[in-house]
Amino acid sequence: MVGFPAMNVQSYGQQTPFTTKDGSTIRSLLDRTNAPVVQQSLAEATLPKGGKTERHHHAISEEIYYLNEGSGVIEIDGEVREVNVGDAILIPAGAWHQIEAVEPLRFLCCCAPPYSHEDTYFE
Repeated sequence: MVGFPAMNVQSYGQQTPFTTKDGSTIRSLLDRTNAPVVQQSLAEATLPKGGKTERHHHAISEEIYYLNEGSGVIEIDGEVREVNVGDAILIPAGAWHQIEAVEPLRFLCCCAPPYSHEDTYFE
């Protein structure tokens, strides 16, 4: 792709966190804004203790969450489950979902195709 080198390595500290439409704080690690990403994106999300995302779905993007820190409760299409460090969670495209932090949460979020605000829908 024009403007990007063949190898692309992004430094965590150089990525500015922002708040998504669902209410979580995101630090994009690799996405369309900083790399020649076409089919996926990778971000770190954080939620403070008691924090939760607004229930939403993505019509196109499939998501995978991988919990690095903390514990929480996730709801996907009405099914509720406790989640902890080391858990990987599949959120199919179109599935309504919400995650709440029982303890402060830090998790990786991979989206395919890449995350976009335009593909985030609320009840």
